[in-house]
Amino acid sequence: MKTAANARLPSRSAPLHRRLIDRFIATDDGAILRVAFYALLAGTASVLFVDYRELTGAEATSLATPLRPILPPVQEGPVDGSMPAVTTAPEVLEQPLVISLGSGGVLSLVGTIDPGAAERFAAELDARGEYVQSVTLDSPGGSVTDALAMGQLIHARGLSTRVKVGALCASSCPIVFAGGTTRSASAQAAIGVHQIYAAALGETNQTGEQLAGMVMSDAQTTTASIIAQLTQSGIDPALWLHALRTPPERMYYFTPQELTGLKLVTDLAED
Repeated sequence: MKTAANARLPSRSAPLHRRLIDRFIATDDGAILRVAFYALLAGTASVLFVDYRELTGAEATSLATPLRPILPPVQEGPVDGSMPAVTTAPEVLEQPLVISLGSGGVLSLVGTIDPGAAERFAAELDARGEYVQSVTLDSPGGSVTDALAMGQLIHARGLSTRVKVGALCASSCPIVFAGGTTRSASAQAAIGVHQIYAAALGETNQTGEQLAGMVMSDAQTTTASIIAQLTQSGIDPALWLHALRTPPERMYYFTPQELTGLKLVTDLAED
């Protein structure tokens, strides 16, 4: 639809900038709104999380790239601006989650929380019976859905969690860590969060409006689940505000004071 104002044609004798403005005004109002909507959609989709299994299960869906967490070497938070030292090799952190049993009933989780990690974790716990007493974490995060399931299972089984000195627990990893009945961490451990996001949207048969609604609905539902799980473990839900405020290409690393103040850590070690 064109209004009387935008029906005017630009005069060739007018200055170039005036002719450009007149051409913009002459553009159909619906086209302008569509351009604005899809620009907003692109910005929204870049920072909101779409569950990997929802995408791969959708008809005519094809992922352009594998679902991977972002591993930014930057951080926000500590006033000294220094990122906690991570001693685990990047190539080890980038591999799919490796689950291994150590002495004393300690189950070690190292690597990316890939889709399906929660099922493998549950199978390992079932196979070990009551021998497993605690879970150590060294992970850059990954699938939020799997992290939520793992954290819930840890809580239900009454296991403790730990992040050692030089280890990383970032992105969705703190959700797993939060499931521990007791949660121990080194003051030198790197524990951080950022916004959940879509690593790959791929091609779908959804319209732009449907895709935007799906992305926003998933993100809100997932955020509600995260906050509910944090609250269940006695953790201050304000902790997740740091994730909501931090873009996905950055990372908010908690100070030791924040870890204890927000009750994410129940036992802070100085090692």
